[in-house]
Amino acid sequence: MKENITERVAGLRQYMQQNGLAAFIFPSTDPHHSEYPPEHWKAREWISGFNGSAGTAVVTLNDAALWTDSRYFLAAASQLEGTPFRLMKECVPGTPSIVQWLTEVLSTGSTIGIDGWCSSADEVNTTEQGLEQNGLHLKLAANPADTLWDGRPALPDHPVRIQPLAYTGRSVTEKLSLIRQAMATNKADGLILAALDEIAWTLNLRGSDVHCTPVFVAYALITNDRCVLYIDKQKLTAAVCEHLEAAGVTARDYREISRDLEQFCGQRMLLDRKNINCALVRCLPPDCRITDAPSPVAMLKAVKNQAEVEGYRRAMLRDGIAMVKFLKWLKPAVQAGGQTELSVSRKLEELRREQPLFLENSFDTIAGYAEHGAIVHYEPTPETDLPLRPEGLLLLDSGGQYEDGTTDITRTIALGPVREEARHDYTLVLKGHICLARVKFPQGSSGTQLDICARYAMWQEGINYLHGTGHGVGSCLCVHEGPHQLRMNYMPAPLLPYMTLTNEPGIYKTGKHGVRTENTQLIIPCCEREFGPFLQFEPLTLCPIDLSPIDRSMLNDEEVSWLNNYHRTVYEKLAPHLDEAHREWLAEATKPYI
Repeated sequence: MKENITERVAGLRQYMQQNGLAAFIFPSTDPHHSEYPPEHWKAREWISGFNGSAGTAVVTLNDAALWTDSRYFLAAASQLEGTPFRLMKECVPGTPSIVQWLTEVLSTGSTIGIDGWCSSADEVNTTEQGLEQNGLHLKLAANPADTLWDGRPALPDHPVRIQPLAYTGRSVTEKLSLIRQAMATNKADGLILAALDEIAWTLNLRGSDVHCTPVFVAYALITNDRCVLYIDKQKLTAAVCEHLEAAGVTARDYREISRDLEQFCGQRMLLDRKNINCALVRCLPPDCRITDAPSPVAMLKAVKNQAEVEGYRRAMLRDGIAMVKFLKWLKPAVQAGGQTELSVSRKLEELRREQPLFLENSFDTIAGYAEHGAIVHYEPTPETDLPLRPEGLLLLDSGGQYEDGTTDITRTIALGPVREEARHDYTLVLKGHICLARVKFPQGSSGTQLDICARYAMWQEGINYLHGTGHGVGSCLCVHEGPHQLRMNYMPAPLLPYMTLTNEPGIYKTGKHGVRTENTQLIIPCCEREFGPFLQFEPLTLCPIDLSPIDRSMLNDEEVSWLNNYHRTVYEKLAPHLDEAHREWLAEATKPYI
């Protein structure tokens, strides 16, 4: 594999020389700014071998580097070893930006290529300005993968399906009306939708073009009197065509959006330059006035209606049943021997598949045993697969796509005796999880203002984690959903009633262990007094938290009370759906912690 990467880089350099390019930039995104792009657009992975969800590869005629964030430092270092690429650790002091690095390694006047279809308008403009200031030039160019990638996967062509109104809670007509109200507020004549989950949500459709995410490749253009879906029409069944026609939606070929945008003369287009690809924006005529603002669909989608909330509760119940069956099986299976990170991942998926309305995993399971738990987004492979022993910690981050909801849960499980340092870290993470789960906050607070709750206990000991604390979760859509997040860096999106938000603090110690405890939560009203409305969290996830690794001396009475109340809820909701053996196991796993 790594020999292939070296050969690909060599072939790319010949291509660059033939096309007058001194460097080429490969982002991780596709034309829809997807976190997880279809295989067809994974050109960054193809050229570098790095398969993380975030990163940018840059190749010059004499050098190559890959930038990624802290989630992937360990995985990227391993995957890039033996290739022409060096690792650039984002946000670490001393790491140059891409523009700085290119300025250092290239001669003045050099031209750098980038694919405008796979880079947002903002990213291209910022990079272009930075390079020009340093005597370098950025050129929108054809992606070399179009020519060089042998066996490149074709664009996905899976059929689209209708998401029933019982799960969506609103018709397409109702959603288009809400979107047009937002357009009117922005005095916009048109709105471009490129984010695949926004298109699927708006049109009450789902697909399978993206691994673990029920979306389909398309664009949408909404004006005051029409809505056009740009898609490979072969994906549309007769039922879907009838569904679209009833809502007044016209279907056109995927590539026709370029030509249609060229006709948008003298009007005002609402789009988000951070998330719309540069090539699409440059299709608009010069006299088209652009209102640069976030898509209103993101916030409409983030606030769940009653049908979606009830769907989550049903999906979480079925997911909790699968988790209980898995956890009851796990430790005896490890004691018996023969289990590995991959085998337990397969077992968990098998148990989820037994549940009604299960579609697929919501992401590839992260099963990190012992030192692998410290690799934040580790996914076991046949080459890295560790055998499990009846000792130490297993970090298991997983989830399911159900027709009526999406789940995301992490549990860290003691497979046997645990070292004191790991026990201490496990309890610090639990304290952070409980603190955030218990907090009450004014409506409209941002996720940044709440992030300290999850980190406070570990900060007092000089410990931190570098990933976000929480993200929204889609309704049978993307497992990572914005615009709201819990992060250290400023996230302005307000937290509103009936948004979903994960709670997942963690501690990761290289070469030792990783700990993370995660529930998906629902934001619900708490109270309203003279200071305005306050909100709180309702845990949607129903699964025991392992009591055995806890250091009891580190928990106060309020924390123990929350843990016992949560476990009481887990038992009361799951027990009626379990057989006697699993009820007995669950009763023991959720017994009051004293």
